[in-house]
Amino acid sequence: MRVLPLLALFLLGLGHGPLAAAETYELLFPSTALKGLEAVSGGSEAGQSTLVYERVISGADEGQADGSFSIGLKIKPDDNVALTLYQGTRSRGLGNYPASVGNPLIMYFLESVLADVAFQSGGSPFYMRNRIKESLLRDAQIVPVSLRYQDRDIAARQVTIRPFANDKARERMGRFSQLALAVTVSDDIPGWYYSLVATVPAATGAAETGYTNAITLKGAREARP
Repeated sequence: MRVLPLLALFLLGLGHGPLAAAETYELLFPSTALKGLEAVSGGSEAGQSTLVYERVISGADEGQADGSFSIGLKIKPDDNVALTLYQGTRSRGLGNYPASVGNPLIMYFLESVLADVAFQSGGSPFYMRNRIKESLLRDAQIVPVSLRYQDRDIAARQVTIRPFANDKARERMGRFSQLALAVTVSDDIPGWYYSLVATVPAATGAAETGYTNAITLKGAREARP
């Protein structure tokens, strides 16, 4: 998964967007997203801060995998962040990233959605990546929500962007022009992101369901001194 190219693309050029877009960008890419989850200096793997997310995909085309996965995020003693994808007894590293840029989970999410939508629609991933970036530099739908985490109610905000809502190629994209990306965030959630959900409706009259790619926080283990 090519996360770093997208990270570099999004971290460049925010200053060229309207002021209203600054809130959208800061909510989605805060550099302080991992605050409070620093690893113990010199600690072993057992003492590292760990977040565990559930990833569920449905409506993928042939050649892609529907199903449930887990994603582990670990804060390492060298102030890097490691992402690992788990499915059953198998695991695959998704890369190591500097903690100073925030939680890289959103980059993995956006790139995985981009790959899925480009594959299914046959569109150019480069074109779609640019449209997603542009949507982050525009005002978004931001609404307050309440969520339940670890037996308590938490105030949060849900940020929703629709990258192709006003795109000039919308007519040629069919149902994929209705892609919606909804990210729920809160200061009271470890790692900032409670859920990241991408949806595309099913084609009109189609028997199959639409596409969904959802990542949700399942739990956290804080580093121990």
